[in-house]
Amino acid sequence: MPTAPIAELVTPVSTTELSASAWHDREAAHQSRADEFTRGRRERSSVGATHPVDDFLFTYYPFRPGLLRRWHPGADVVLRDAAGESRASWKWYRSQGNDVSVDAVAFTEANRRSIRFILGLLASTATRQASFGCFGLHEWAMVYQKDELRHEVPLRLGQRDTDAVVKSHNIVCTHFDAFRFFTPEAVGLNRRYPTRENQPELEQSGCLHAGMDVYKWVTKLGPLIPGELLLDCFELARDIRQTDMRASPYDLSDWGYAPIAIETADGKAEYVQSQRRYTERGNVLRARVIATVEPVLSSFSA
Repeated sequence: MPTAPIAELVTPVSTTELSASAWHDREAAHQSRADEFTRGRRERSSVGATHPVDDFLFTYYPFRPGLLRRWHPGADVVLRDAAGESRASWKWYRSQGNDVSVDAVAFTEANRRSIRFILGLLASTATRQASFGCFGLHEWAMVYQKDELRHEVPLRLGQRDTDAVVKSHNIVCTHFDAFRFFTPEAVGLNRRYPTRENQPELEQSGCLHAGMDVYKWVTKLGPLIPGELLLDCFELARDIRQTDMRASPYDLSDWGYAPIAIETADGKAEYVQSQRRYTERGNVLRARVIATVEPVLSSFSA
């Protein structure tokens, strides 16, 4: 997925104007969809309950339900007759008479280095050949020879047989934020040594965690990302998280999740099939993010 240079000065993209009724409709649709995505989390939070699968998207990615509900039109969109609305006082917004728009200039100037890194990482991840041979063993390596588990659910095979699965496989994790949770005994079993520094050289689109992280990156791009794209990335992360935990060593049957038994040939095949679907979805979203943000960044000189 080649992309144009982001440091050149180019003609800004044209501005779109949305009538009050049009942008109110989009905002309402976004809020309704976001409420459905966060309903379980909000209900659990009100009674102090937790969920070993779904809560990950709100704890590991610290983006509150209220922020997910906040609709942004994206850059170069003018919201007509919005000056009297609360969004007129939001950070990174500006008013022009009765109209309001994202202050893409101010946001980009303040975050240019981060934006460049994100776009570069998304592009390199999408263009690198996807790998489908990890079988989700990162979660197994996180509990290898470990007495204390990361989740309050039992191991499906017990500790001894879980360790045996890890030892009988090649561990080829390429994702730093998964690798850094490996137990000390599992670190040396990995064929790679991912670091934050080599992340742009290792990250590849077959990795489920890289697919979930598309959501992380769009949250950091703030109001440049239209709300619809933000929620599409959240939905992908939610779907991947469920597969990730079904393929984990944990027994989640009490939570309604059937295991993907990656220690078997059938389980491996099912996992790879899911990986391929998520790779396609993730690369479509990466392309949408780049197409949305790169013109904004490119409108500034280096």
